[in-house]
Amino acid sequence: MADCKSTMRELEATAKTSATTHVINMFQRPGQLEKVDQFKRRLTRKKNSVEALLKSAMQQQLDGVRTGLNQLHCCLEDVREIDSSLKKMFGLFSEVPQLCNQLNQVRDENMRHSQYVTARENLKHIFTVPESVEKTKQWINEGKLLHTHQCLRDLENSRDDLLYELHKLPNQSPHDKSMLKAYFADVETLSNILEKQLRLILSRTLNTVRKEPTVIVTALRIIEREEKTDQETVKQGKLTGFLPPGRPKKWKEMAFEVLEKSVATRVEGTQVDEREDNKHWLIRYLELTRQLILEDLRVVKTLCVPCFPPRYNIIDKYIQMYHNSLSRHLQEVIQNGLQGNEYVTVLSWVNKTYHGFELLGHPDLFEHTKNLGPLLPQAVMEHLESDYLKNIEANYIEWMRNTLTSEEQEWRSDVEPTSDNYSRTAAPIIIFQMIDQNLQVSNTISTEMTCKVLIVSIEQIINYGESYGKAVFDFKTKYFEDRKQVPYFTQYMIIIINNCLQLNELGTQLEKQYWTPSSPPLLGENFSKLRATFIQLRNDAGDYLLEELCLDLDKHFDELFNTRWLGTTLPVDTICATLDDYFLDYNRLSEPNYKFIVHQARALVSKRYLTALLSKRVSFKTYEESVQAAAKIVKEAKQLGKLLDTLCSLEGDDPFETVILLTEVLKSDDDMLSFELHRIVEKYPDIMEDHLLRLLSLRGDLARSDIRDKVAHLPKVKMTHQSSVFRTLVFPKLVNLNVFNN
Repeated sequence: MADCKSTMRELEATAKTSATTHVINMFQRPGQLEKVDQFKRRLTRKKNSVEALLKSAMQQQLDGVRTGLNQLHCCLEDVREIDSSLKKMFGLFSEVPQLCNQLNQVRDENMRHSQYVTARENLKHIFTVPESVEKTKQWINEGKLLHTHQCLRDLENSRDDLLYELHKLPNQSPHDKSMLKAYFADVETLSNILEKQLRLILSRTLNTVRKEPTVIVTALRIIEREEKTDQETVKQGKLTGFLPPGRPKKWKEMAFEVLEKSVATRVEGTQVDEREDNKHWLIRYLELTRQLILEDLRVVKTLCVPCFPPRYNIIDKYIQMYHNSLSRHLQEVIQNGLQGNEYVTVLSWVNKTYHGFELLGHPDLFEHTKNLGPLLPQAVMEHLESDYLKNIEANYIEWMRNTLTSEEQEWRSDVEPTSDNYSRTAAPIIIFQMIDQNLQVSNTISTEMTCKVLIVSIEQIINYGESYGKAVFDFKTKYFEDRKQVPYFTQYMIIIINNCLQLNELGTQLEKQYWTPSSPPLLGENFSKLRATFIQLRNDAGDYLLEELCLDLDKHFDELFNTRWLGTTLPVDTICATLDDYFLDYNRLSEPNYKFIVHQARALVSKRYLTALLSKRVSFKTYEESVQAAAKIVKEAKQLGKLLDTLCSLEGDDPFETVILLTEVLKSDDDMLSFELHRIVEKYPDIMEDHLLRLLSLRGDLARSDIRDKVAHLPKVKMTHQSSVFRTLVFPKLVNLNVFNN
């Protein structure tokens, strides 16, 4: 109380201080004294308002306290009443054990009464069990399943009621229970017989529903009743602990097991042939399966749906059962091993036929099958596709190996190619026909599989090209070891060159047909590699062909630029005649190959001529002799160039112009010699010092020191990326002098 007073005094003092400060602030300006009355009235109104709010708050607080007190009083009364009731209840509980003992006779009498009532209700069934069993068996034989089931239910109810009464006894007698079960043993036998009959009916559902749908309906009514009884007995068993013998029967589960087994039997039964009996066994099996499933599912949709309860979703169940059974059987077929086109048959059927218009995509079924998953697991499909690609690859390897072996035997034979196949063989066409056939077949599976097959095909052609190149090289090597061993080298090398270009062209056509911007990068890389492989092989084969020509020309080039050369035209005339003779055979080359060979021959002949010129086999002693030699070189270069131009008109620089340019050094006087050398160096920056020294050494009228000085004082020319024939001309060094950077 003292603390409360102290607090009030402190609050009052604080309020006075605050009021004094407020008044001082209000009257700091002179004009505010005139408003004293106005301020007083304003504060009076504010005070009255605050007092009214305070009174209202206090009144509400007091009302709440009053209400709380009333509620506390009521609670106290309730607690007293509850306490009194609990005491009375505990008093009554103390008398229960005594009352329980007093009611034992009543309880026993009630149990006996219940047993007598149950016995009286089932008396008819108890005394007629043998007759009922025999009558039930007769009804089963007569197909009267509803009568059978009704009689069976009566017998089971009687047995179950009696067993339940025994179960309720506090001191259960095992002997009584065993005796009762033995007495009703035939009832469980009847249940098993009825179950077998239902199994038989359900296993023939698709056949029976066409002729006698009422039989299916009857069987399903019995199953539904048993299912309901199962639910009731299980529920009762959770409450009482009593579960009748043979419950739950789970006949609904049994029904679906029978249906699924019958579906599996029908699917497996369509495989009527084996591979040994019919090579088209798999195609026939899949077609029969397609027809069977389509027909069966139509029957299910039109005839079974009205017979089965809606909650069975029988059409969806049947679709799933056929789906699972077919999947299992197909996996067994695949595990047993497939051969050849059987891979295509399975993949095409699974990817297209199964989900297509001919089966699950049929208008009658599509609504129920559109959400159905794939027939085979992804792992099985990947393994199947991998095996299919391996099978194709193995076929390619074997076929191409045999093709190459056959061609090698032809190359080494003593039989001249006939005019029909002189220019090329049928191998390239056959190879790409084989590839096209595989691609068309794979397209029946999917576009993705077509792309995979195409990649494998191109890879095998590339491998074939590499093997082909090795075989051609061995063929060339054997020929040059002893040219008599291979009498028709030229003809077969022409065939090889044409084949290589044709393989390249066929590959390009295939690329235009199948490659798209969305194709895998590997496909484009393989096509590029294919072209590069066969173009390089064509180029190598062309070199081998011209290598034979070089062997026959070398001895004639050796006769150039010797002491007898100025007085005769025989070497060049012989070279021209030899070229003309060889190109009569080369006419069998296809036009692009013929142009390529003429281009290579022109470069080769010009290089051999330059090599002979710079080999320093002769030196022209006087200036006049040098001029005469220059004129003869120009004539021979033009003669060779004209011959090759006659064979085929070629674009690009004429390599014989290089030879003619070099002759300017031979016929130039001393004043113009440095200028001509400068022209050569500017046009051919990669010409080497040794080349110039060898060229000048042909001038016997020039001293060796002058030759070295003229070469040494030539300005350095910046090298370009474009190379000339001089980069490939290498001779033993005449002098140790480095003027140019190679």
